[in-house]
Amino acid sequence: MMRLFPAACLLAGSFLPVSAAAQCRLALALALDVSGSVDATEYALQQQALAAALMRPEVQDMFFALPQAPVRLMAYEWSGPSHQRILAPWREISTQNDLLNFTGELTDKLRRPAPPSTALGTAMAFGLAALAQQTDCQATTLDISGDGKANTGPLPQNIKPLALAQNTTVNALVIGADNPASGDIRYFEIGELISYFKANVISGSGAFAEAALGFSDYEEAMTRKLMRELSPGFFSKNQVPTSPKEKGAPSSARPARIALPLIPGSAQP
Repeated sequence: MMRLFPAACLLAGSFLPVSAAAQCRLALALALDVSGSVDATEYALQQQALAAALMRPEVQDMFFALPQAPVRLMAYEWSGPSHQRILAPWREISTQNDLLNFTGELTDKLRRPAPPSTALGTAMAFGLAALAQQTDCQATTLDISGDGKANTGPLPQNIKPLALAQNTTVNALVIGADNPASGDIRYFEIGELISYFKANVISGSGAFAEAALGFSDYEEAMTRKLMRELSPGFFSKNQVPTSPKEKGAPSSARPARIALPLIPGSAQP
């Protein structure tokens, strides 16, 4: 079944205006899974762990390594097809206070009722639409966290071409079971989930999937992920060519509406 998917045509006015103050080297969108498999404790832990990872001294060093070319951040949560909620809007990270303000906005948000389903494809498209507006950034990356496979909405593998078309890298943080008593089953399950994300979600040159053994391991996993994403050696591989006339340069045109097949039997977006 084909339906027109509206998330890719969000208004440009919903996002950060272009700033001439400094050349943004990377726009990074952080997407947090709040589907039904994430309980209230895990929800709070995920928010706090992301904030803590962003404030790690080694991560701050990466943010401020090139002061003339700052990083731009935003964070949103996602679950079912109708739930994508911005937790912290686009902010240019030039100082420690910028990071403090960003993490403060992030952790101040209380949980709202959300569909329990897992619309991973919709979450990807929402992030890509936000990143498509950051046209003055040298590179764009979507950092999506998840603890399960898509069970509603567009198939995530059908969203990957959108990322390739706009030259956006998609990385994943895959969250496994928290219970160590699960033993070998725990490692088998997260291995299977990592394979799923690698095959269907991550996209772009140098794209990767990081693993967290439960939400208790989220801060450490996110720290590793941010260190890798913020390194100049990573984002330089994914820069948009400076001229559309360059060989292999992607088209600057953004598709306004995209017809996508839904997961069979899923709810409508």
